[in-house]
Amino acid sequence: MHPTSIARVARVLIAGAACAALTALSACTSDSSGHHADEALGSKAPAQPQPRKQAPDALPGMPPVLDPADVYAADRPNKLSPVVKGFPSRVYVPNTNSDTVTVIDPRTYKIIDTIPVGRQPQHVVPSWDLKTLWVNNDLGNSLTPIDPKTGKAGKPVAVHDPYNLYFTPDGKYAVVMASKDRQLVFRDAHTMKRVKTVPVSCAGVNHADFSTDGRYFIVSCEFSGELLKVDTAKMKVVGQQKLDFDGAMPQDVKISPDGKKFYIADMMADGLWILDGDKFGKPEFLHTGKGAHGLYVSRDSREMYISNRGEGTISIFDFTLNKLTKKWRLPNGGSPDMGGVSADGKVLWLSGRYNAEVYAIDTRTGKQLARIKVGSGPHGLAVYPQPGRYSLGHTGIFR
Repeated sequence: MHPTSIARVARVLIAGAACAALTALSACTSDSSGHHADEALGSKAPAQPQPRKQAPDALPGMPPVLDPADVYAADRPNKLSPVVKGFPSRVYVPNTNSDTVTVIDPRTYKIIDTIPVGRQPQHVVPSWDLKTLWVNNDLGNSLTPIDPKTGKAGKPVAVHDPYNLYFTPDGKYAVVMASKDRQLVFRDAHTMKRVKTVPVSCAGVNHADFSTDGRYFIVSCEFSGELLKVDTAKMKVVGQQKLDFDGAMPQDVKISPDGKKFYIADMMADGLWILDGDKFGKPEFLHTGKGAHGLYVSRDSREMYISNRGEGTISIFDFTLNKLTKKWRLPNGGSPDMGGVSADGKVLWLSGRYNAEVYAIDTRTGKQLARIKVGSGPHGLAVYPQPGRYSLGHTGIFR
């Protein structure tokens, strides 16, 4: 038999076996992408590549990427670091108007604690070493540490205007997105002592993500509709551009698994800007839905969940197909904002920014599993612990 025919037969046999295995759960159907329509893609674990030596052009001190073709290779379902394996699974919700963090048990969907914190907490951010959760008290000018092992809050650390927080891939520095101050402030990742202040000319530095080699990161400026490119080692802005949309308001930033593109949600343009980070040229645009805001990658690196805050939906983007494939609608609407994916990849957790609630969504079906009332103005919630070797910040960008 011709090799092509043999391969075709093999694919058919494999697909048939998979279909038979799924019969006990539901009917086996396929979409045009070759994925089973009811398959929980986000909870499937591809073969784990072996760790590699660090690329010679990578940021010195950065842990070697597990797979150069997939920056999220360390984030497979339940592949927890030994550092976090004893931590209870929790969802931490910062309520910007209530000055509290609501703690939810994801197994029962019940609130188990409410932690008072500083004024206007915006995001709950896992530290680079995975040992601490930092609550960004923006107007309180402080970071409240939470021990994820005990769930107890520690003494706040004085940090001015901490709207958001990231960590350089080498683990040396925290990068504070000082939105009102118009600064990127590099601080010691452990003590939070200021190391270098980088003034920026854009307004509203907000979210970011790092290149595969860790050499640079892309930053969104929500109030001036701009993007920055920042050299990580030099701690210097090396590129700046205005987005081609009147009133653009860029939000969350995520790199593609292969590291070739950055996706930037824009809540006024209602979609994604797609940028070649290396070239930093004019980005393309993809419409997703009203108020596009948060971006979250599935545990198998196949898909990205896009929260459309202005219409109560979540769009699904397939990286391989390079297109949107589905849209999930929250029953009775809502305002899905920031969040994260459960450790097993089966549940997407999002805050309902303007509805004082949190949504738990099945990543297999898009069905709402729970809608939980919390404090006022829930924002950058963190699901913790999550798979990965270290954290780059925000509500959980792991490598």
